[in-house]
Amino acid sequence: MNRAQLSPSKPSRRTSISVPRSKPDFSRKKHSFSHQNPHQACGMSDFKLDLVIGEDFPAPGFRPEKGETISGAAVSKIFSANSAGRRAISDGFYRGNGADSDSVGHPNDGNGKREHGSGKKSGPLISGTAYCISSCGMILLNKIVLSTYNFNAGISLMFYQNLISCLIVAALSFCGVVSVEKLNWKLVRVWIPVNVVFVGMLVSGMYSLKYINIAMVTILKNGTNIITAIGELYIFRKHQNQKVWTAMFLMIISAISGGITDLSFDSMGYTWQIMNCFLTASYSLTLRKVMDKAKQFTRSGSLNEISMVLLNNLLCLPFGIILILVFGEWEYIITTDVIKLPMFWVVATASGLLGLAISFTSMWFLHQTGPTTYSLVGSLNKIPISFAGLVLFKVPLSLPNFFSILFGLFAGIFFARAKMS
Repeated sequence: MNRAQLSPSKPSRRTSISVPRSKPDFSRKKHSFSHQNPHQACGMSDFKLDLVIGEDFPAPGFRPEKGETISGAAVSKIFSANSAGRRAISDGFYRGNGADSDSVGHPNDGNGKREHGSGKKSGPLISGTAYCISSCGMILLNKIVLSTYNFNAGISLMFYQNLISCLIVAALSFCGVVSVEKLNWKLVRVWIPVNVVFVGMLVSGMYSLKYINIAMVTILKNGTNIITAIGELYIFRKHQNQKVWTAMFLMIISAISGGITDLSFDSMGYTWQIMNCFLTASYSLTLRKVMDKAKQFTRSGSLNEISMVLLNNLLCLPFGIILILVFGEWEYIITTDVIKLPMFWVVATASGLLGLAISFTSMWFLHQTGPTTYSLVGSLNKIPISFAGLVLFKVPLSLPNFFSILFGLFAGIFFARAKMS
C-alpha cells in the first residue's frame, strides 16, 4: 500500500489520520479520522496524513493518550493544505515552461533541470525582444506608408490592417491554436461604444503620424497618461501619489517645449495628436467599465485578450467602410498610382501583421514577466523608436528640440517608475 505524508515543518505533537477504503469510523480509542478517498475510482491506494495538533513534536513512536480528540479546525487545515497542493500542481502543468512548473511532475535528472532553467531565463528576453520589435516596426512602417509613399487614406489603411487581423485570428481559432469567445448580438451591442472610441483612436493616430515626426508623436503621447490619471480620479476615485503628479508635470513641460522648438511643426498634425491623446485615454477608461459588463453576455463568463482583439478589429470593418464613403477616400483609392506598387502592399501588409503581433507579443511578455516589468519596458521602448524616427526620416532637428525630446523620454520613464511605487 502506498503512503504519502504531509510532514510538519517544526516540532509538534501529531496524530496519524488513516484514510482506508472502508466507511467512516470515528474512534476515540484509535484517534483516527476516515473518509472516502476521491481518487479511489482511479485505482489509487490508501494514503496516510499526519495531523499537527500541538506545538511540541516528540519522538516518532509517540501515541496519543486515551480520550484525545481531533479538532474540526485541524481537519480543516488538512483539507486546505491538500487543496492548495492540488492547485499548485494544476498551476504547474498549466504554465508549462513557467517559473513554477519545474517543481511538479519533472524527473530529477540534471539535464532536465538545466534545460528548464535555461528556458526560464530566455523566455522573458525573447518575449520582450519580440514585443519591442513589433512595437517599433509597427510605428515605423505606418510612417513609411503614410509619409514616404505619401498615402493620403489613413482610414483605408486602418481598414486593411483590421481585415488582416480578423483573418489571421479566425484562421488560428479554426486550427485550434487560440481560443475565441463566440460572439452574440448582446455582446456586440455592449461593446459598440468601446469600438467607436477605438476607431477614433486609430484614425487620429494615423493622421498625426502622417504630419508629425515619430519622436514628437512619442513625446506628445505622454499627454494620454495625464488625461487617464485625471479620468481615474473623477470616475474611479483613484488617487495618485506625489511622484506620479510630478512626473505628469514634467511631461507637460516636455510637450510644450518640444512643440515650441519643433522645426517641422504642423498645426494639423498636432491637432490630430491632441485628439488621439483624449481618445486613447477615453478608450482605456471606457474599456475598464465595459469589460465586466461584457463578461455577463459571454457563454464562458469571461472575455480573454484574443477575443477582445477579434471583437475590436471585426467591429472596425463596418465603421471603416462608412468612414471611407463619408470622407471620399474610395475616390482617392481608385485613382492613386501608389496602390499599383507591389512594394507598397508589402509594407502595408507587414504593418498589419505587426499590429496583430503587438497584441500577441504584449500578452506573451506580460505572462513571462509581470505588469511592473511590462510597463517599464514599454516606457524604455520609446527611446529607440524616437531615435530611429529621427535618423531614418532625416527630421530637421535643433539642439533645444533634441533636449526637449530627451527630457520627455526621461519624464515617461519617471512616470512608469512612479506608477510602480
